[in-house]
Amino acid sequence: MATHRFLFLLLVLAVFGGGGLNQRESAIIKLPTEKEEPAEEVGNKMGCSSGWIIWADVCHAYQLLRKGGLKEENIVVFMYDDIAMNELNPRPGVIINHPQGENVYAGVPKDYTGKHVTTKNLYAVLLGNKSAVKGGSGKVVNSKPNDRIFLYYSDHGGPGVLGMPNMPYLYAMEFMEVLKKKHASKGYKEMVLYIEACESGSIFEGIMPKDLDIYVTTASNAQESSFGTYCPGMDPSPPPEYITCLGDLYSVAWMEDSETHNLKRETIKQQYNSVKERTSNFNTYSAGSHVMQYGNTSMITEKLYLYQGFDPATENFPPNELWSDTQMGVVNQRDADLLFMWHMVRLASFMPLKYKKADGSGEKSQILDQITETMRHRNHLDGSIEMIGVLLYGPEMGGGILNSVRAPGLPLVDDWQCLKSMVRVFETHCGSLTQYGMKHMRAFANICNSGVSQGSMEEACEATCSGHDREEMAS
Repeated sequence: MATHRFLFLLLVLAVFGGGGLNQRESAIIKLPTEKEEPAEEVGNKMGCSSGWIIWADVCHAYQLLRKGGLKEENIVVFMYDDIAMNELNPRPGVIINHPQGENVYAGVPKDYTGKHVTTKNLYAVLLGNKSAVKGGSGKVVNSKPNDRIFLYYSDHGGPGVLGMPNMPYLYAMEFMEVLKKKHASKGYKEMVLYIEACESGSIFEGIMPKDLDIYVTTASNAQESSFGTYCPGMDPSPPPEYITCLGDLYSVAWMEDSETHNLKRETIKQQYNSVKERTSNFNTYSAGSHVMQYGNTSMITEKLYLYQGFDPATENFPPNELWSDTQMGVVNQRDADLLFMWHMVRLASFMPLKYKKADGSGEKSQILDQITETMRHRNHLDGSIEMIGVLLYGPEMGGGILNSVRAPGLPLVDDWQCLKSMVRVFETHCGSLTQYGMKHMRAFANICNSGVSQGSMEEACEATCSGHDREEMAS
């Protein structure tokens, strides 16, 4: 009888959610273009989910799988790694993922951090291509035909893309080609993917084959945000010294389910159903998201321990029982950065001495400036997209076409190269989309789907954003 190694690819692509006060620095983040640009180390970015949330989720997942008996040499960790010792961390060297949680940062390996957290390295690691890896530990998923792979991915997202702290980001079709290549090389027996990101369903909708022996669940469908939880003011709330959310609702749901059940008895299907109910916030979708599944769904009858290991301490736990029927407090992940800054302003008001720099300047005014700049940039992106729609399709049709959602089972876009080209044209004239602007990827996809030429897109972007460069230079 063949033996099966556990190979766990654990990814985090994030930074501290409020670790700096320079919004201008985050404005240089771009989506990928056809021209490969050098990986750029960037910091102090915020977007769909704050960095604290993402990193805490991933560190927690690492601890869970280690308790399940997975060997460290079979685990690969990608994380930006600028939170634990950040000056804004109230407990230096400690990361928690639950209000009463333990330190999940302790012992987490740093295989790929900082500038080495790239899409290129991700693909090389997953394909086991050690020669293509640049920097980091050099560890890759050198899996064999009888191995199982569990991949947990947590980061920002938008229609058709997953985030990376270093450009370029991950495009759905390119990721799909990597998965197909891994399958063709007979590099695994079966693979399970858990994907935490806004609009994460769009990465697989209409393009995920059923014959790759891969099962996927996503935190949200193709058109909605996912949600952060354990935020200040919620019940339960983080310890009083914390001003950030501690976790993502989907990620918290699957990990806390795994910790409270016997994974030798619980099936993938049972966890999917429990996580789906909890992530929907018990069918209150205005404060929750639709957990989705794609790929080879016949795998759902398999036991979870085959992918997440087995902790002997859970031997007498039930195979599957709803962890809690209490609705969770949540925040839209794209607003996690604003929530953090708002709490920073409140703290600066109550404790001005703590938030005053050595040169005497007040931190509160800088935070307020950052909030203003964040909102100005959001308004610029939203307004620019709206105006481009008007110029391309007219005032009555523009909004409807740009925001239209394809029927379930259809991919976001027919021509993925067109999508990348339209993003490049927009950024050339209107500035970087940044993490927030990833939500507009559907608009670019619909422009491609409607047959607009690149020349027409150039004209619309130039007319819309002709004064943008002058505004950037003046501000």
